[in-house]
Amino acid sequence: MAQGVLVVGDVMTDIIVRPEGPVVPGSDRRAEIRNRPGGSGANQAVWLAWAGVAVTFAARVAAADKGFYENYFRGLGVIPVLAADRDLPSGVLVTILDPSNERSFLTDRGANLNLCADDLPDDLLDGIGLVVISGYSLFAPTPRHAVRALLEKARLRQVAIAIDPASVGFLAEIGPGNFRAWVGEADWLFANESEAEMLSGEADHEQQMRRLGEQFTYVVIKRGRFGASLGGKGGIALNRPAPTVDVADTTGAGDAFAAGFVAALMRGEPQDVCLESGIVSGAKAVQVLGGQPG
Repeated sequence: MAQGVLVVGDVMTDIIVRPEGPVVPGSDRRAEIRNRPGGSGANQAVWLAWAGVAVTFAARVAAADKGFYENYFRGLGVIPVLAADRDLPSGVLVTILDPSNERSFLTDRGANLNLCADDLPDDLLDGIGLVVISGYSLFAPTPRHAVRALLEKARLRQVAIAIDPASVGFLAEIGPGNFRAWVGEADWLFANESEAEMLSGEADHEQQMRRLGEQFTYVVIKRGRFGASLGGKGGIALNRPAPTVDVADTTGAGDAFAAGFVAALMRGEPQDVCLESGIVSGAKAVQVLGGQPG
């Protein structure tokens, strides 16, 4: 089986804001503000390359930024397939961290909104064993059309498919039933607890697994500091705890988890090892600022 991974998702600049205290309406608050490269798909691609996986990343950026991003991704071992947008700027995400490191997001997806079928040619699937789709690519009509066409091509070529829902806020906006219909059947689902609850309509963890397993062959639910679980229509098959670490920033932890899991999967490791590898990668991610390896 081909061992390359194709990731389709957003390129963003993450602006991370850590106020010293509560924001004061109409006045000032000191804050630590940092810029980092980000975007769920970009994060996954970089973490996969960091783990030694042959990874191609398809996305859309502002025309003026294309050369910069191509050099950036190549320097990290990722093969970039980036389309140039002459109308919209590259995406920007503002992350505001509260004292407990809980995150709130303000998102301008920019050029990502114009990802189109021409940006995802058939030969992207050559040598690919797994396609990883970030849910952000399904939340707007133009990229959704392009990604759904790519998924059909992957199915025809018997290339495995993994879906990361990416945003519970956008899932609520477009409707979980619509999202599931757009995705169709797939081999893997990587969801956090909130996404799993929304997509399944179930509050119980076991029932979430069973319900989602009706559509996805394997379901992985990321549970933050509680670790992660894996199962399917038969229910929970594996549970693994997370290590206790000092948390600097949880941005991109789920992306790192998915990449760690997929890297082990592509090496042919058993599922328990894949789950543990995902947890280890997620734990590494929360110890650095930003969503990519420090």
